[in-house]
Amino acid sequence: MPADAQAPSPEFQGTGLEPVVQESTPALIARSLRRAISAGEFPPGTQLGEASLARQLGVSRGPLREAMQRLTQEGLLVSHRNRGLFVPDLTPEAVSDMYLLRTTIERSAIERIIELGVQDTAAAALDEVIARMSALSEGPDSPEMVAADLDFHHELVEAARSERLSRVHETVIVETSMCLRAMQSTYAPGEDRVAEHRELAEAIRAGDTSRACEALTEHMRDGLARLQV
Repeated sequence: MPADAQAPSPEFQGTGLEPVVQESTPALIARSLRRAISAGEFPPGTQLGEASLARQLGVSRGPLREAMQRLTQEGLLVSHRNRGLFVPDLTPEAVSDMYLLRTTIERSAIERIIELGVQDTAAAALDEVIARMSALSEGPDSPEMVAADLDFHHELVEAARSERLSRVHETVIVETSMCLRAMQSTYAPGEDRVAEHRELAEAIRAGDTSRACEALTEHMRDGLARLQV
């Protein structure tokens, strides 16, 4: 190598970077449809027409069909022979089963949070949502309160740092949103809805698995009972 030549710079070997994940078009469409179902834009019993959806979303039918198949596998859409795809109805059996799944997922999240020793971080995130809920306590069935309620349970599962728990919860939280909308007018103004969530956050902060799981179970029982009124 000539004396005045520069040695090539060593290639940077970054260790803190993560690969950029690019979602496929069907995945993006599926996410958009989940959000619409969660927001109540497609109420239970609604038929989803392929042609109209393709126009609204500005996509071709191929990726749309794949996205709708994903939601069918997740249970967020149901196929009726010779009729098409529908948002499933909230039958008493379906709601009860959904609450059973929610309880199982969130109990597992609580146990993992405490096993990992991250209860303080988890409780702090939950406290932020509870503060929002408290500010909305005079409108316990408002869309804002419903959104905050969903955020609380999302933060709870995310705090467990489990990709698989989060993945399953992403589906059940859509069904939860549908149920919470059905629960309108079952809460009176005041702190009752907020108090249930605060008790759960405090039990997690204390690292008391038994108390936290009991608080969660009672919270789920109360929610299911309100839906059955």
